[in-house]
Amino acid sequence: MEKVDFTKGILAIQPDLHRFAYKLTADRESANDLVQDCLLQALDNQEKFTYSKNLKGWMYTLMRNIFVNNYRRTVREMNLIDDSYSINQQHLIEDEDADRFEFTYDMKQLYRVIHSIPEEMKVPFQMFVAGFKYREIAEKLGLPMGTVKSRLFFIRKRLKEELKDFSS
Repeated sequence: MEKVDFTKGILAIQPDLHRFAYKLTADRESANDLVQDCLLQALDNQEKFTYSKNLKGWMYTLMRNIFVNNYRRTVREMNLIDDSYSINQQHLIEDEDADRFEFTYDMKQLYRVIHSIPEEMKVPFQMFVAGFKYREIAEKLGLPMGTVKSRLFFIRKRLKEELKDFSS
């Protein structure tokens, strides 16, 4: 397919791409970013598209893959933050400053409480802390929004009870 025809084809299905991106992200700004990423990747990989294929289907597949990869990257970054805790804790303990020792103890207590939360409740909490909205969490995890809200309420209540010493 020639570059001009390919570009015209992409421009023709751009409104469909926006609708699909909004279904995936449930957020206008994120949907616009996803469409831009998809268009950029499509233009970068134009040679991989053959004329006999369905352009709209190919673009939808690109967009879905970009969305899934971005989600996985977000989850990996959250896990990376959890894994880096032990490294940070070790550095802080080596420092003999009493304030830092107290900070390390507080962080250890905070991580203990967070990691004691059941997995089915911890994932929505981590997503909420990462900036996802209730609706986005519900859609991405395939849960009713009421379930997401009640799980987050339960976690907040539990954290408030177990970390009441932090408020002083």
